[in-house]
Amino acid sequence: METQEQTMNVMPRIGDQAPDFTAVTTKGTIKFSDFAKDKWVILFSHPADFTPVCTTEMSGFAKRKSEFEALNTELIGLSIDSIHSHLAWVNNVKNNTGVYFDFPIIADIDMKVSKLYGMLQPNESETAAVRAVFFIDPSKKIRLVMYYPLNVGRNMDEILRALEALQVSDENGVAMPLNWKKGDKVIIPPPKNLDEMNDRLNDDSCERVDFYLCKKDL
Repeated sequence: METQEQTMNVMPRIGDQAPDFTAVTTKGTIKFSDFAKDKWVILFSHPADFTPVCTTEMSGFAKRKSEFEALNTELIGLSIDSIHSHLAWVNNVKNNTGVYFDFPIIADIDMKVSKLYGMLQPNESETAAVRAVFFIDPSKKIRLVMYYPLNVGRNMDEILRALEALQVSDENGVAMPLNWKKGDKVIIPPPKNLDEMNDRLNDDSCERVDFYLCKKDL
């Protein structure tokens, strides 16, 4: 039989299908496989309600929700708190700052979803989820994973940059260089045989460092 420690250490990997679940959220009960059809999803966890770093992060997601929507992406948060705690926290932050967490937040009081997604990491905490971010495409495949410790907040610019990079890469069949952002040149996939290599060496339509590293504008 699988031990509790083994269950807690399950960590879905890039390329895996996102584990399905049904959960109570601040937007009602959802079944993940039916959530956000034909859209990307950013699933992210925070350690606890009514805590300072988490409040700044959740506010960051809320303030930039329209940017995620523009990228055909839905947000869904999670912490190991009750639905009553979530609702009270959402209301508290709205009253104090005017920021409204207008996206579902999973009340993972039984730690079911946290365990499915490897958000409980015993050497950090056995009762609070680390700051995980899962980028999940419309086919419900995990495309990128970020993990942060309890005491370091995430970078919202990087989350949006990475999301857009994934989408542009998929749409155009290209790769992204260091620090890529919208409008920058992209990397053309390297040749797969000698004929393609020779064609690449004679191609003046791209910015060529060598046959294996060529950039172009989209």
